[in-house]
Amino acid sequence: MSLPAELSDTTLARILDRFPADLASDRDLTSAMSPAPVGRIRVWLGTGPVVKIVNVSLVVPPIGLDSHMIFAFTAPESGVPHFTLDSVANGENYAFHLDLIPRIDLATSLPYLDEVYEPLTSVYSSVREREGLTPAHLTPRQYALMSPWMLVNRATAEAFTGIGDAVDAYLTHWIELVTTGVKADGTPERDRSHRELLFSPEIDPVWKQTVRLLGEEQSESVRAELVTN
Repeated sequence: MSLPAELSDTTLARILDRFPADLASDRDLTSAMSPAPVGRIRVWLGTGPVVKIVNVSLVVPPIGLDSHMIFAFTAPESGVPHFTLDSVANGENYAFHLDLIPRIDLATSLPYLDEVYEPLTSVYSSVREREGLTPAHLTPRQYALMSPWMLVNRATAEAFTGIGDAVDAYLTHWIELVTTGVKADGTPERDRSHRELLFSPEIDPVWKQTVRLLGEEQSESVRAELVTN
């Protein structure tokens, strides 16, 4: 098993173990460039505080792609952040994206900042100082849609191998927030609008790459699973 797949599978197993959900969809993703499937999307639906979990894997050896994404969505009216992890290898290069996605306006919500994000500061600062990590190339608009505690880096193999402790810390904190709740509520309207932007092809260039690999119809079906519950 590859390093990105191992990190993703371990994280996904922890989420499903703590917040059981029903597997609602499990299907292969295909491409004109390969007779065999190039990926898989699985979707779980829950009735508890975690209402939807989406796992998308794209493994295409001819182009060196090995990508695994997890999004765990809390209820539309919840103030608890959504959890996300991307773990990727592209040839001998690695990358990851780890964040708890805000559910309210951070600039006017200091108590929310202190409750939800400040406990992550020591881990966040430690990771940013590690050798073997370089900043990923995101646009300012993409940064604006995530949290200031987002970790998004390219990595050497050694640095990627060592990132598991940060993923564990972020996930453990998120599980605690989901379990205990937070002292703020979100709104379905904000969540819907935010997710439309977060997964917008106009903002995130990854969707152009996904269309080239999977075709417009399949790519849009993956995006739709992320945008809605």
